[in-house]
Amino acid sequence: MKTKLYIMIIMAFTIIVGCGESATSSDNTDGNLPDISGYPVVDTDQTTFYDTTTEMSTPSVGDAFYGQDAQYSGNQPSYTDNGDGTVTDNVTGLMWQQSSDLNGDGTIDADDKLSYDDALDGASSFDLAGYSDWRLPSIKEAYSLILFSGEDISGFEGTSAEGFTPFIDTDYFEFGYGDLDAGERLIDAQFATTSNYVSTTMNGQETMFGTNLADGRIKGYGLTMPFGPGEKTFYVMYVRGNTGYGINEFIDNGDSTITDNATGLMWMQDDNGEGLIWEDALSYAENYEYAGYSDWRLPNVKELQSIVDYTRSPATSSSAAIDPLFNCTQITNEGGEDDYPHFWSSTTHASWVEGHEGAQAAYLSFGRAMGYMGQWTDVHGAGAQRSDPKIGDPNDYPTGHGPQGDAIRIFNYVRCVRTIQ
Repeated sequence: MKTKLYIMIIMAFTIIVGCGESATSSDNTDGNLPDISGYPVVDTDQTTFYDTTTEMSTPSVGDAFYGQDAQYSGNQPSYTDNGDGTVTDNVTGLMWQQSSDLNGDGTIDADDKLSYDDALDGASSFDLAGYSDWRLPSIKEAYSLILFSGEDISGFEGTSAEGFTPFIDTDYFEFGYGDLDAGERLIDAQFATTSNYVSTTMNGQETMFGTNLADGRIKGYGLTMPFGPGEKTFYVMYVRGNTGYGINEFIDNGDSTITDNATGLMWMQDDNGEGLIWEDALSYAENYEYAGYSDWRLPNVKELQSIVDYTRSPATSSSAAIDPLFNCTQITNEGGEDDYPHFWSSTTHASWVEGHEGAQAAYLSFGRAMGYMGQWTDVHGAGAQRSDPKIGDPNDYPTGHGPQGDAIRIFNYVRCVRTIQ
């Protein structure tokens, strides 16, 4: 009932504000969309340089921390506000619902959130700007919107998010943190996707991969409330266009490299085989020469996420969450299970904490995303994107860190990448 009421309200709101010239009929499935196919990865928008703690000046070739995210510019974020409650991403060819204010009351809060089933069901009857082909995004479509010019709000105990920068472009999209008046935390800005984890988390809970634009992460979220009855609810942003987005086209080049024709990236088929601190991971990639190429680098976090295969997991396919064309070093995780590593990205996971803004970097978990909840278990799923300190001793975190006891490894693995187009 909640979904139907929201859809009726937003349909009425659309009629009042008017549909743009691009939306002429409800069966228009192509209007105002750029002619883009494939899987172009949108750059992270990270332009600040960081050392192991805070901001630094631009490093030169051969300097410490050379090769980090801000050193390279990929497909720069580019959006068009269509003036009808929609935003077109000019890089991906996807059109998005501009605001997750589903009930149209002018405020993004807990009343706009939907259960997973309602979010799925609502897409078929959602009608905004004259288009009726909206869908709930996949995790790769949703992650295309994340920007690492944001700052992680984790640990902030204040009552206002004023002055913080979320992980989305608020010049084009409307965004709301968690609803304190409803008993939520400011960090509760999780968005629903169609990507269910093929395994389970939290010792058997059915799980969906969602983005959190308040803390800049992908996590597996249980579909029921962890402490008490009821379904967990999520913000929703429906999408349309480029139905091939997020689909890889891998080619084995026969020389231990893999090309993805969908993204225009070439990858090392093998990883580096051992854990490194972030600075050494940058240096390893920058100095890597193989197959006649010397322009290898550490991938930014969105490039790295592009090769996650969310149909695979250690528990269901006895593999890392990556296409079988790739080789992945096997490790033993904190719970004593055969597993697969976290992989460093070149992207700093910036924090609001003064003096420690650059103390962590983002990684992708190609094996279980372990956490300590009285015992070690997969808390966020293979394919989660979290962050680790750039330096330190993992032994200082015997029960992990944070509310779910996230495993802190610090020494993460490397898979080099280069751009081919």
